[in-house]
Amino acid sequence: MAIIGNIIKGVINLKGAITTEPNPIEAQKQVFKNLLDTAKDTQFGKHYNFKNILNSNQPQQTFASTIPYHNYKKMKDEWWHKVINGETNITWPGTPDYFALSSGTTGKESKRIPVTNAMIEAIRQTGIDQVFALKNFDLPADFFEKEIMMLGSSTNLNEKNNHLEGEISGISASNIPSWFRGYYKPGEKIAKIDDWDERVKHIAKNAKQWDIGALSGIPSWMELMLEEVIAYHNVKNIHDIWPNLQVYTSGGVAFGPYKKSFNALLAKPITVIDTYLASEGFLAFQQRPETNAMKLVTNNGIYFEFVPFKPEYINQDGSITNDAPCLTLEEVKPDEDYVLIISTVSGAWRYLIGDTIAFTNVEKAEIIITGRTKFFLNTVGSQLSVNKLDDAVQHLEDKLDIKIPEYTFVLKDLMMIFTIVGI
Repeated sequence: MAIIGNIIKGVINLKGAITTEPNPIEAQKQVFKNLLDTAKDTQFGKHYNFKNILNSNQPQQTFASTIPYHNYKKMKDEWWHKVINGETNITWPGTPDYFALSSGTTGKESKRIPVTNAMIEAIRQTGIDQVFALKNFDLPADFFEKEIMMLGSSTNLNEKNNHLEGEISGISASNIPSWFRGYYKPGEKIAKIDDWDERVKHIAKNAKQWDIGALSGIPSWMELMLEEVIAYHNVKNIHDIWPNLQVYTSGGVAFGPYKKSFNALLAKPITVIDTYLASEGFLAFQQRPETNAMKLVTNNGIYFEFVPFKPEYINQDGSITNDAPCLTLEEVKPDEDYVLIISTVSGAWRYLIGDTIAFTNVEKAEIIITGRTKFFLNTVGSQLSVNKLDDAVQHLEDKLDIKIPEYTFVLKDLMMIFTIVGI
């Protein structure tokens, strides 16, 4: 009998019964106020006079009209280069202990994005909120006694200029709370291995020692790891090694294109839960099983704004025009594409994260990611998103009963040629 599992599940269900969901719009207003109040005495806060913004009749509208949009280059060139060099109180009080290295989905060189202690706490709290949301997925009690395989980048972070650098998954894993370490796999020693192939080999070697109930990580990485474990032990599928595997929390990229090949590694269906964790913060997670949409984290250190995704507001390089209108959560409409703008407890202000989203449920603040500002085909004004392309490829996979691991487009004689890679 899963005694501990029943206790944990009971606590999760009890919390869900005695607490109510915060109103997303009111939560955003409070986050907005807290952000500006905390940062009002930083160089950024003084430059844009956060005190006056907070005291204005319409603070959110004044904020939007006073502070320009920032992409990474603008934020770094004007402000974050000082933070990287160790200066204090630039865009957020103090100096961050960490910088998340990110090449982004479309960038060419690694970005260095500040990760403050406040952001680490926000990510941790959102992770806890996600655990409590598991009550909605009707998982058996014994699931809550199983271990969790968190497959990310190395936790062996690099020290530079009195701070540590690494990918956000490595930074997050190096800061897991002590009570969670007994559940966390592959464990601290293996997680510190820098070389990816070597780390996966150690995971495969030790896999039978663990009772994994959940996986967490990027789909492409997860597939490679599962294939290595299956091959190492010469079994048919991953459930031959981890029979109690029931949940996969996917993030980093859309899971849809990997669904067919991922399921081929399983003996039975598992619950897939989407998450939206970026170098800039934990933005959203799937809260209920009846939808694939994710709930924006509206009450925990991130203030969201939304620019209508229309050609007249988007520059050729994927940035947005200075005169592009911006909406608050209170003003958005369902089923329309928006460019996501965030301000955070890491000192990002009106920051263009590069993703486009659409609301499936405005009242619940639930979204789907529809693409990237740079990942749209618009040769004839069709504004075709990468998500629509992925949907078409998935349909092709099902129709022809094939797997299409990768695809690309090539412009030839003014015609787009669709090319399947690796089939």
